[in-house]
Amino acid sequence: MVFIMRTFKISADIIECSKNELSEDDSKLVQSAEGFLGHAYAPYSKFSVAAAALLDNGIIVKGTNQENAASPSGLCAERTAVFFANSMYPDNKVVTIAISAFFEGEIVKNPITPCGSCRQALLETEKRFNSPIRLILAGREKCLIVKSINDILPLNFDSSFFE
Repeated sequence: MVFIMRTFKISADIIECSKNELSEDDSKLVQSAEGFLGHAYAPYSKFSVAAAALLDNGIIVKGTNQENAASPSGLCAERTAVFFANSMYPDNKVVTIAISAFFEGEIVKNPITPCGSCRQALLETEKRFNSPIRLILAGREKCLIVKSINDILPLNFDSSFFE
């Protein structure tokens, strides 16, 4: 087999909007995440993160980051929420997940994105249910809406490598 070097582009369609432009349902999900920020355990970084995951049965499950002195033994909000959803509602897919963060007394100005480990865990959940998970990344001044985890983890590792 002969390979010829080539260049290819990877792109993603991401919507940027104000919180006022969110649909009523998306706004409620963001508010659910923001309202849960006080449950984060972040004594070391003082950077609290919360995630609210809407399941296809209408239930919203939430998670927060949980730090640990023996870093990196803690867990991020996104994985906390999705692992809880997969454990408690194993037959229900995550439809949308809203993520928000709090630092130095207020919601962060710009949306934060999931870390690499969270992206991989969310991707696994997408693949498990063969259904995209929408992300709403909420900051104080703007939100980003991503239609699928695959858009923010384009060259991902999945079970196809085991074939």
